[in-house]
Amino acid sequence: MNTQSKIIKTPTLKKKIRALRKGRSKRTIAFTNGCFDILHLGHVSYLEEAKRSADILVVGLNSDRSVRKIKGPKRPIVGERSRAGVLAALACVDHVVLFDEETPVKLIEAVKPDILIKGADWKGKGAVGSEIVLANGGKVKFIKFVKGVSSTNIINGIVKRA
Repeated sequence: MNTQSKIIKTPTLKKKIRALRKGRSKRTIAFTNGCFDILHLGHVSYLEEAKRSADILVVGLNSDRSVRKIKGPKRPIVGERSRAGVLAALACVDHVVLFDEETPVKLIEAVKPDILIKGADWKGKGAVGSEIVLANGGKVKFIKFVKGVSSTNIINGIVKRA
């Protein structure tokens, strides 16, 4: 699958998922989301572990507008098209879908993944969309982060050196 064909809109994703869930070769769908600003080893490790949980990994990507709402007016550093392209280039990512809201709850409702993947920092905090996934018979999985690696740490390191 070529990189650009992995970046799709929600209606197209819904059709693809319906097809993947039909017949004998029913596939498990995992969903995770994030800003993925300045992609780094922590992101890649997280996404590779998420992919090991299912046949298909869907990544909900916060749009630029959504990132600004969450992280402030100076973010994202990397625009949504570039972030989507880099994510889609990863072998572990099957589909990338942009969303404009602060949370991916509408996207999770549309996808109805079998597994919702979240970072371990969400454990016990009521991960967004978990109630939707659990109500549909799915499960929620929490993945540990690579310590000390984050976009914020990278940005702060650059600012210190400037």
